[in-house]
Amino acid sequence: MKRGLAAGVGLAVILGTYIFVLPQFANYGDVWAAVKDLSWRWIAILLATVALNIATFAPPWMAALPGLRFLPALTVTQASTASTYLAPGGPAVGVGLSAAILLDWGFNAGAVTLAVTLTGIWNQLAILGFPIVAFAVLTLTGGNGAALQTAAALGLVAFLGVAGAFGATIASGPMASRIGDFAARVANRLLRLVRRGPVAWDGRSFVRFRARAIGLLRRRWHVLTLTTLAGQLSVFLVLLASLRALGVAPTEVSAIEAFAAWSLARVIGSLPVTPGGLGLVEVGLTTVLVGFGGNRAGAVASVLLYRFLTIAPTLLLGAAAAASWRRYRPRTANRRGAGAGVGASTPRRKRARAAGRKRR
Repeated sequence: MKRGLAAGVGLAVILGTYIFVLPQFANYGDVWAAVKDLSWRWIAILLATVALNIATFAPPWMAALPGLRFLPALTVTQASTASTYLAPGGPAVGVGLSAAILLDWGFNAGAVTLAVTLTGIWNQLAILGFPIVAFAVLTLTGGNGAALQTAAALGLVAFLGVAGAFGATIASGPMASRIGDFAARVANRLLRLVRRGPVAWDGRSFVRFRARAIGLLRRRWHVLTLTTLAGQLSVFLVLLASLRALGVAPTEVSAIEAFAAWSLARVIGSLPVTPGGLGLVEVGLTTVLVGFGGNRAGAVASVLLYRFLTIAPTLLLGAAAAASWRRYRPRTANRRGAGAGVGASTPRRKRARAAGRKRR
């Protein structure tokens, strides 16, 4: 009943957005008139931004999971991201599917847990940090935005909370153990409310995670940070190209204002109300763009085109990935139970190769 109620609420939000809310901003006939007049030049630019966006899905995972190559990483990210548009629960669905695929391929469970956690934390920090940056830049350039100010304030609190919790976890072993035990107690109390069993982890799990995280971040924190920012900002480029292609000029909505609207929409889209934030993102993004001065038909058309270009290709590629990942085994994946280094050879294999060299 709870799942059915959640699905019903999500469906009502999506239908209400497209049937009642967006038509209040602009008639769909005017929106279609703007879209159908796209020139081949703008179509090429839009396709280029989509290709760039898709290509930037893989590098953060390659940074967080040593041994994972580009095509396998792209397969994982497209399948998991597509699942977030099809099932309620938001990123949690994609996280579970990513871990399942990587474990089935034979990657070490500890390495997979670390990669899933780090990519999730880095993405969340970026999403929470963008409204802060947007509000600061908008203020310096003389702009304003009450909604953005609220989002920036809330984002700052959440950003500091997430960053502080993660920093405290890796600060010291005893601290990690205490945080892990506390988190386990809280989780078990919540699980008892829904008549579920206790979690299988505790403070010792956090201590092991800390050791792995420090080892990886010492070598790759800058790569993970840069690739995460590139992946997030490539999505903004799709929106900016959509705005300019459909007649929302810089004199109506500047690049800074577009970034501010987009950063607010990213926070809204992370709320697990509807799959992929469908409905919520469209309303929030359109409202802010029109508030900044964008013409209504162009703003609605740009938002719908942006959402189509960031969702439809991922659904198509995700469907292909979901259909093929079980038949695909990356050569770099190590067997389960191997050492912490993904793709590392087992001691038995090393001894066999050494014996072969001696015979030769």
